[in-house]
Amino acid sequence: MKKTVTTLADGRELIYYDARGDAVRDGVDVRPLDPVSSRSEIRYDALLGDNVVIASHRQTRTYHPPADECPLCPSADGRQSEIPAADYEVAVFENRFPSLAGDAGRCEVVCFTADHDASFADLTPERAALVLDAWTDRTAELAERPGVEQVYCFENRGAEIGVTLGHPHGQIYAFPFTTPRTALQLRNAAEHRARTGRNLFDDLVARERADGVRVVLESEHWIAFVPYAAHWPYEIHLHPTRRVPDLRALDDAARTDFAQIYLELLRRFDRIFGPDEPPTPYIAAWHQAPFAGADREEFGLHLELFTVRRAPGRLKFLAGTESGMGAFMNDVPPEAAAERLREVATT
Repeated sequence: MKKTVTTLADGRELIYYDARGDAVRDGVDVRPLDPVSSRSEIRYDALLGDNVVIASHRQTRTYHPPADECPLCPSADGRQSEIPAADYEVAVFENRFPSLAGDAGRCEVVCFTADHDASFADLTPERAALVLDAWTDRTAELAERPGVEQVYCFENRGAEIGVTLGHPHGQIYAFPFTTPRTALQLRNAAEHRARTGRNLFDDLVARERADGVRVVLESEHWIAFVPYAAHWPYEIHLHPTRRVPDLRALDDAARTDFAQIYLELLRRFDRIFGPDEPPTPYIAAWHQAPFAGADREEFGLHLELFTVRRAPGRLKFLAGTESGMGAFMNDVPPEAAAERLREVATT
């Protein structure tokens, strides 16, 4: 992998990742941009015990631009975008409208391909592996920034999820605090260790493997299953078979194996609802351990993949019990979801 670091016209960092060692990325951003002004504020909710980010400047962010004005496409034909190169493989840059910035963290955009009309599922295994390398490199570098406690790599796809840019991309958030979901998982893991003497993540994977009915796909180094208590109609958790706390700790064999199994899962997602349905909207979220704390080795890195579509032409909107009380109700039994995801395997 070749990594090329440069800056955009307003001083934000832009990083190219290339599989080829001879790639040249010397394009210059000539846009007359003003420096980014972020007004992020982190407020603590004493009642719930978590943090809320207030970021009013994001109200003016780019919203559903036409394809010929996409800020994530390469710069070409006199049109300048966020990426001054005429082509690229994987590019990462600081978000122009960040929720987190400065001492409050950092937000980055990850562009998986220069092809505006592609999706992650369309990538080659080699390109998917390069994206994994970029996620890992960013996790490692952001971990060294003062004040960063946790790095979250994720992709939102589809207007139904709230995506405002159609170009295939994801994001990386460097949080100055441990996110609530992670803190809860760590507490449950600690209680499980105290009660049983075993690791919670190991036991969950072992349970799913032994039961088998919810396992969707398994290779030598990864296992994908619909969790026993899935919150979403179609939800998959992808775990490395050797537990590690974050992306940096994956060994070479797991990294090599990842691309094939993840691409297969994404392609199955697009087949769930039949050939007449548009591409399945989804969120793909990497759960990584916080960088501090003696309990980080108890955490198990995993990727959570889920969709808000529950049936052809129908979305799962959060009900009052779910939005108001956090008590989820799932209309699709996890065993039925797993069976459907096995049925739509690539032939």
